[in-house]
Amino acid sequence: MSRSKPMSMMDARILVPALGESFKKLNPRSLARNPVMFVVAVVSALTTIFFAKDIVTGAENVSFTFQIVLWLWFTVLFANFAEAVAEGRGKAQAESLRRTRTETQAKLLTGTDRKSYKQIPGTSLKVGDVVLVEAGDTIPSDGEVIDGVALVNEAAITGESAPVIRESGGDRSAVTGGTQVLSDRIRVRITAAPGSTFIDRMIRLVEGAERQKTPNEIALNVLLAGLTIIFVFATVTIPSYAAYAGGAISVVVLIALFVTLIPTTIGALLSAIGIAGMDRLVRFNVLAMSGRAVEAAGDVDTLLLDKTGTITLGNRQAAEFKPLRGVSEQELADAAQLASLADETPEGRSIVVLAKEKHGIRERNLAELHGKFIPFTAQTRMSGMEVDGSWVRKGAVDAILNYLNGSPSPAAGSAVRVLQPTVSADVVREINAIAEAVSKSGGTPLAVAKDGRLLGVIYLKDIVKGGIRERFAELRRMGIRTVMITGDNPTTAAAIAAEAGVDDFLAQATPEDKLRLIRDEQAKGKLVAMCGDGTNDAPALAQADVGVAMNTGTQAAREAGNMVDLDSNPTKLIEIVEIGKQLLMTRGALTTFSIANDMAKYFAIIPAMFVAFYPQLNALNIMNLASPQSAILSAIIFNALIIIGLIPLALRGVAYRAIGAAPLLRRNLLIYGLGGVIIPFIGIKAIDLVVTALHLA
Repeated sequence: MSRSKPMSMMDARILVPALGESFKKLNPRSLARNPVMFVVAVVSALTTIFFAKDIVTGAENVSFTFQIVLWLWFTVLFANFAEAVAEGRGKAQAESLRRTRTETQAKLLTGTDRKSYKQIPGTSLKVGDVVLVEAGDTIPSDGEVIDGVALVNEAAITGESAPVIRESGGDRSAVTGGTQVLSDRIRVRITAAPGSTFIDRMIRLVEGAERQKTPNEIALNVLLAGLTIIFVFATVTIPSYAAYAGGAISVVVLIALFVTLIPTTIGALLSAIGIAGMDRLVRFNVLAMSGRAVEAAGDVDTLLLDKTGTITLGNRQAAEFKPLRGVSEQELADAAQLASLADETPEGRSIVVLAKEKHGIRERNLAELHGKFIPFTAQTRMSGMEVDGSWVRKGAVDAILNYLNGSPSPAAGSAVRVLQPTVSADVVREINAIAEAVSKSGGTPLAVAKDGRLLGVIYLKDIVKGGIRERFAELRRMGIRTVMITGDNPTTAAAIAAEAGVDDFLAQATPEDKLRLIRDEQAKGKLVAMCGDGTNDAPALAQADVGVAMNTGTQAAREAGNMVDLDSNPTKLIEIVEIGKQLLMTRGALTTFSIANDMAKYFAIIPAMFVAFYPQLNALNIMNLASPQSAILSAIIFNALIIIGLIPLALRGVAYRAIGAAPLLRRNLLIYGLGGVIIPFIGIKAIDLVVTALHLA
């Protein structure tokens, strides 16, 4: 089962249910989570009571009061609609995942020997149960493979069509409920309790059920509540000024004025911005355990990245043949290719390809050679080939030197008698100098010898991913420090770090070293992000502010991180930071717009409202609004419509830019601050013309 393409924001399958949800969210318990909109709902209800009273008493301006009531409730409903649309895009995916969970049957192994099984619903499984999963079966719950090896289709979770191998032991034993076994059979021990599986967490995430407010969001809510209280006091003082001038202002007008002046715009969109940020992460195939993790990603100061698979391609490639004096490069390439013919590793294949492309040496047929391949072992640290009384070896420089100088060798007992002359000191110095130069340039040297003669070195290079240097430059402009983590020696690590453009590196890193580095950075007040997939990464993932575990990693790693990358792509950590930044940028931009918008409405409305009491204010009525009633009605209509107008921006997010905090603030003030000042003047004046033309006020 592959994941369907994310629905468009304007899809009827999102908009129609969102309309119904807008009314359901009028529940006071739901509204209470948003202080600003809760206040708007309360005053809307109060205004409705005044409207009913006016109808009963036959008061004047009932039509005007009705329009105010209508647009006040629209303001609340539009805010609910924004949140419902933000949640809607995850509903279909959640329903699909829920069906997978409830419809899956499990083959629970029974008896002490666990050779027989009985079928039960997957939702009935408990931690510790062992199930049999055969080709074509869906894995019923999260667990670990304890026996067997199988090809598993994880498209239902990751969206990727390429199947993966899952086997007992090591870092590839974790399996996820809802994925399908394509071949063979495996026994799986269940590790997740009902309701706490990976799919359960994903369902709760996409439905927003566990979306906790982040610290910045809470702080912003406190600010908005404070501004609301200030405008409460400002509004209740207005009748005194009107009475002093010999006039009076109705409670309905005061309520309308109050709602237009408090920060309803950002108050209405704040929840939608947070939900949309998490939704972008989900659609990017990353599962965040909380909104706090997403926001922390946007505030990251230090980024720790593994070298292999993240900064480099992960496979070393042959880049050059470096012969000793008296040896031609053609001769070295020929021997290196012969030693690599049966070597199916990426490094071995790259040596064969380089010899063919650079020196035109055609690949020999192994069957015709009748040669004996000497495989690489951890003890010998070399491999090679024996053909017709001749031999060739390639491997670590010191291993080849020891082999040539008579140390125990893998050729012992071979049918081929191996001559092992002593290598001269001059040759040793020359080969070591070449090897050291290769290491300093970030490569790995492999020595090649043939029939007792040292020929030279193969330069294996870690290939830095294309465009990675530019990505790190972007992060640097954002004020983020990048640190490469590698098990390489410091010389090799320094060369690769310089080529990739990272700010620093940690060589020969152990789990303790990673943990110490994270704690040191946090002690300086910095937020740290890192990724990992092994059990040895679990302590660092748990300590990091943003810990991204690979979905193919161990259960310990997945439980320690606060995010899981379903595609298991370590490079994605950079994109996660960008998504977090975009969330914060969107919130900051719309907050700037909202506050500027409220200030503009204040100066646009007040002169028109009080010109009857204070004629001198007519000079400030720069928009020449038709009447106090028209001014307040136009403002309340604009206040509701601007929420609808900003929903697409809140859900899509502002365009991501790799810039620092100071330039970002200037950009927000210039675009959204200035826009927040200008748009209300234009919008309110346009609505005023319509209201006046239709005689609505």
